[in-house]
Amino acid sequence: MSLVLVQAEVPIGENTFLAFDFGLKRTGVAVGNRLTRLAQPQRTIQAEGDGRFKEIASYLQSWQPDALVVGVPFYPDGAAHENTRRAQKFARQLRGRFGLPVYEVDERYSTTEALANGASDADAASACIILEQFLRNLP
Repeated sequence: MSLVLVQAEVPIGENTFLAFDFGLKRTGVAVGNRLTRLAQPQRTIQAEGDGRFKEIASYLQSWQPDALVVGVPFYPDGAAHENTRRAQKFARQLRGRFGLPVYEVDERYSTTEALANGASDADAASACIILEQFLRNLP
């Protein structure tokens, strides 16, 4: 899977990241850092709406990330679809609510890869894959 960073360059001072594999009912979560370029899956958020953001606030308090990463799905040919727009809206909501930089990343096939690797929690494993690919592409 090739990673496409949808947004601008990532400043060197941003070292700890919290990543999300957004879904309407579940959102996978992973945390990682620039130094190790590894990510650890976290408990998947089952809540929707404000409940989702309350759980995210708890993760932010625990991990104190410098920035957030959101996987944005596209069709294989790169075209956007309804879930692309939903994930981008989620990224905007994160920026607005928490005031942290949010990087959008093309996450095509991350769930397929997570399932192929035998993940018991495909959403958290997908967030982990998204974040590790993002971290590997940082300077």
